[in-house]
Amino acid sequence: MRQALNIFQHRLRRMHAVDCRRPAQRLDLLPMSAPAHSTDRYGARIPQSPVILSVPHAGRDYPAALLAAIRVPVTALLALEDRHVDLLALAARGTETLLIQRPARAWIDLNRAEYERDPKLDDGADPARQPAMSAKLRSGLGLIPRRLATTGDIWRKRLSDAEVTARIVADHRPYHAMLAELLAAAQARFGVAVLLDIHSMPPIGLPGEAAQLVFGDRFGKSAGTRFVARLEAEAEAAGIAHALNSPYSGGHILDRHAQPGAGIHAVQIEFDRTLYLDDVLESPGPGFAATATLLRRMVAAITDEAFASTSAIAAE
Repeated sequence: MRQALNIFQHRLRRMHAVDCRRPAQRLDLLPMSAPAHSTDRYGARIPQSPVILSVPHAGRDYPAALLAAIRVPVTALLALEDRHVDLLALAARGTETLLIQRPARAWIDLNRAEYERDPKLDDGADPARQPAMSAKLRSGLGLIPRRLATTGDIWRKRLSDAEVTARIVADHRPYHAMLAELLAAAQARFGVAVLLDIHSMPPIGLPGEAAQLVFGDRFGKSAGTRFVARLEAEAEAAGIAHALNSPYSGGHILDRHAQPGAGIHAVQIEFDRTLYLDDVLESPGPGFAATATLLRRMVAAITDEAFASTSAIAAE
């Protein structure tokens, strides 16, 4: 764990300036085997750590087709972004493999299942072929977000089945295929794999009263309690209020990829944006470095716990 923190501190010193855009040079970005042009992978295809990092909601690329089809200003769509949490993950990353989705969440939401297609927007939605509509889907936050609470409907007109299917094939399936491949490779190499799915949230209550970190494990279904306990311990050590599964327990990514019985665990982490952004929640702020350090400590703690669990199994 100490070695991992030393590596992180060296990397953070190199980040002498944080740019709100994606880094112009991605020296450790390796080419993908899958045709997933919309996802950046940092780190090796064969994981060097049992911990895999995922950032599905921080994309800031707005395709021309989206810009031509929306009825709201593109700035309104920023509310859907996990604003700059990708930069936080990049700053905290050591040797772990990290996936970051480039297209904005407004284009397609990777944390929704393929079947969560909104019949009020999507001509290809077939309620008969999906389970009961979730509260999020009913509210307009399905596979393709339909509306925002502040501005109403996003799109000028309905989307065709072909349009949505094209996004699924180009963006949704490749991301999940890469994530599954990485987790399987990590589990095969280390005997255990742990996915940390990194998100951010607006403040959920008054400063000093509400949780600023929310851990989600699908109410105990997606990860061993020992991993959640290590994350909670790091939050406690940093003096940051935290909660478990409320109001965010994790979504499709955890449902799809977590298999604790097979040695693949997954936890969602939600960071209050006031921890690392400026006063207007637009750009990295004065708390960015401290929050990146906290995330690095969390990753190191989970790595330590993963190796401890495999050592215990080997000793039996």
